Amino acid sequence: MESIRAESVVKSFGSTRALDGISLRIEPGELFFLLGASGCGKTTLLRCIAGLETPSSGAVFFGERDVTQMPPHKREAAMVFQSYALWPHLTVGQNIAFGLEERRVPKPEIKRRVEEVLEMVRLPGFGGRSIDQMSGGQQQRVSLARALVVKPKCLLLDEPLSNLDAQLRVEMRREIRRIVKDNGLTGIYVTHDQEEALAMADRMAVMTRGRIGQIGTPEEIYRTPHSADVANFIGETNLIDGTAIETREGFTLVRTAAGPLVGRVSDPAWTPAAGEEVRLSIRPEAWHLHADSGDNPVTGNIVERSYLGQRIQYWVETAAGCQQVVEMNPHVIHMPGDEKITLHARHDDVVVLKPS
Repeated sequence: MESIRAESVVKSFGSTRALDGISLRIEPGELFFLLGASGCGKTTLLRCIAGLETPSSGAVFFGERDVTQMPPHKREAAMVFQSYALWPHLTVGQNIAFGLEERRVPKPEIKRRVEEVLEMVRLPGFGGRSIDQMSGGQQQRVSLARALVVKPKCLLLDEPLSNLDAQLRVEMRREIRRIVKDNGLTGIYVTHDQEEALAMADRMAVMTRGRIGQIGTPEEIYRTPHSADVANFIGETNLIDGTAIETREGFTLVRTAAGPLVGRVSDPAWTPAAGEEVRLSIRPEAWHLHADSGDNPVTGNIVERSYLGQRIQYWVETAAGCQQVVEMNPHVIHMPGDEKITLHARHDDVVVLKPS
């Protein structure tokens, strides 16, 4: 196991600054996700860590080694690409063995390690098959095996599941996490798929415009986003603008167009002042449809609904804008119409953010 550290990494392509002073530390044995929309810099950062790009400034460390100028093959890291990058004219075993042959490993050792890694990715006996005989999920396992056979300390994955169908993606999530943990690897995984990151990551960094918006566990990022950008990217949320009235013990009373609402402040380094503009983030599942009393009441009309079996989505027009509401396992289905309904959200489920 080895830690990975980036210190003030900047990467520019002409006048475009793809990475703007990135600093982070990934702990030994951690499966760490780089998450963000297209163009946020996550793949550029991964390529700088892999040695496929050289930072314009700043440094990358593997453990205590400064690897910033070190070629990729000397970093003891292996990369798995979105495209699999397998050679169709070679068998599964030959694809996996290629890196060992380049390192001039003896043939008996190559054979043993190829068989060993095929067991690891649950493809025993597949070494003699051609690549075009393999399904997409199997090809991704071969790509993983080729990375693992060189016994890296770090495994770098660039959107490895994006070409698979939904069911295979779920299966491969478990497999990749198992492989990283069973082999004591430090893993860095790039994706724009929020569900993938929430399901697999030990910790994650949400990136935007070449910078890190927030680092934390999946629960921390989802439950306690520090900005509207992070709240919007991780899952769905309702954003309500307002003005802080007062803050006590980490909770702020906010004046909104729909009336006063109370929420918790997510950023421990910030306390909203009276009169300061703020923004509230309320997840769709945090809103509850009630006929009786509850915290943070907001009235409105259901204008649209979408029945999805295990859950139902409502869109409720309120004085603070249209709110998306999700109810799980619904027993009563409300219809759009003129009838007034009341939404409630617990104080702890309303997050108070800076407006930008």
